[in-house]
Amino acid sequence: MEIATFGNGCFWCTEAVFQQLKGVEKVESGYAGGHVENPTYNQVCSATTGHAEVLQITYDPAVISYEELLRVFWETHDPTTLNRQGNDVGPQYRSVIFYHNEEQKQLAEKYKLALDDSGAFDDPIVTTIEPLTNYYPAENYHQNYFLNNGSQPYCAYVVRPKVEKFRKVFKDKLKPEYS
Repeated sequence: MEIATFGNGCFWCTEAVFQQLKGVEKVESGYAGGHVENPTYNQVCSATTGHAEVLQITYDPAVISYEELLRVFWETHDPTTLNRQGNDVGPQYRSVIFYHNEEQKQLAEKYKLALDDSGAFDDPIVTTIEPLTNYYPAENYHQNYFLNNGSQPYCAYVVRPKVEKFRKVFKDKLKPEYS
């Protein structure tokens, strides 16, 4: 098993996407990249800790590659908005790839450069690529949030449409229970 760590907006939305991929064994919501040890959700939301909301994804590289995870990362959020994803605003929602080794760093930089060169986005990509220096799991109530709270208004109006769009684009990569 290997681990990938991505920040691409609200972890309630992004966790629900990565959990459905074949080869992904575990997705944990958490915080990374800041200067406060063991931050709480309220502290992270205050925009004073330097942390981003992130996912720590444990995956089987024999089933799904890091490159495929990067593709899902890039295609399921807007990497051109600084400290913002939709109505979620603040540095905790920044677009960031935290790499665990040199290979992940090189693959992430290569993918970002290819996207920039392709003109896939009208605006410049602001995603940062940084070494993972710290990671803290989010509180238990954030884990499996969409699975446990799918009928809540935020989930119904924000998360569900994102997940449905993801399922259409990545239908060949879904676990059988989501196909």
